[in-house]
Amino acid sequence: MHEVTISDLARALDAQLWGDGAMRVHGAAEPAQCGPGQIALAMAPKYAEALKPGSAAILAQGMNPEDYGLAAAIFAPRPRLVMAGLTRSFDPGPDIAPGIHDSAVIDPGAEIAEGAAIGPFVVIGADVRIGPEARIASHVSIARGTQIGARALILQGARIQHGITIGDDVVIQPGAIIGSDGFSFVTPEESGVEEIRRTVGKRAEIRKQSWERIHSLGTVEIGDNVEIGAGAAIDRGTIRATRIGNGTKLDNLVHIGHNVIVGDDCLICGQVGIAGSSVIGDRVVLAGQCGVSDNITVGDDVIAGGATKIFSRVPAGRVILGSPAVEMTTRMEMDRAARRLPRLAEKVAKLQKTVTSLLDKA
Repeated sequence: MHEVTISDLARALDAQLWGDGAMRVHGAAEPAQCGPGQIALAMAPKYAEALKPGSAAILAQGMNPEDYGLAAAIFAPRPRLVMAGLTRSFDPGPDIAPGIHDSAVIDPGAEIAEGAAIGPFVVIGADVRIGPEARIASHVSIARGTQIGARALILQGARIQHGITIGDDVVIQPGAIIGSDGFSFVTPEESGVEEIRRTVGKRAEIRKQSWERIHSLGTVEIGDNVEIGAGAAIDRGTIRATRIGNGTKLDNLVHIGHNVIVGDDCLICGQVGIAGSSVIGDRVVLAGQCGVSDNITVGDDVIAGGATKIFSRVPAGRVILGSPAVEMTTRMEMDRAARRLPRLAEKVAKLQKTVTSLLDKA
């Protein structure tokens, strides 16, 4: 159990200390559940009402610790940023023993750098390079020729295919699959999909067709400080690489299609799907269940609300929502107008009835 003093914790968080700095804590909790050796998270007065006298808490600027009978407090000018530092201080990390577990299967041609930890039942292929202090948890497989940077953390059951490049300080959550083949097929003749794209929905003739696989010869390149969520899937490129930029974070169950380029410091939330050959700019936020059509460009600093469906190019800096995606203010106006439709239909029906009555009398 990792214990720290309140004083050390405040220093690590670059936050202001109040009260007994020598008080020791080993974890954090919500105010009502906070017990001995824990610090409460009470960054608004409505939460602070449940604080126990004599305890320690993280408070927002302007709150008075004496009002709650606290023994110690840390003030958070930006609560969620303090939360990041606090959780980092108390996170023990995964249980991966130093060195290489006896049950790991490692090709003689693989290179494992100093300080790397390889867990049970890991399989590492030929010519793989594992960087210094990387940690590979149990049941991970890493195929031939893949390179993994320093301090990477690859958790249970992740599957990393051949020829992948992964940067430094990358976190890959359990069950993620990196470098699977892209979903790319072609028909000997023009397919139904190609026809309706060309004719905008009109079919001249419906006929049998079969699909031929286009093999994926490209790779996946993942930058530094990237996080990939549990069950996420990143397809390899057809010829060139699928790329994920530095600092980008992918949530659980995200799917990145073949040839996609995702820029730096993006936030891609749960169940987002990005179809093949699309380009996502830097600092883009795609909220949960967003979908991006193939061959689409989304500019830098775009923010897309939940379940937004993007079918055409989005200029840099736009805030968009809905299906199809439009600017958020426009979508809100459309939704308000849609809610008024029943009343509008009722008024039109009354007007129609009045006009009909007047015509009958004429």
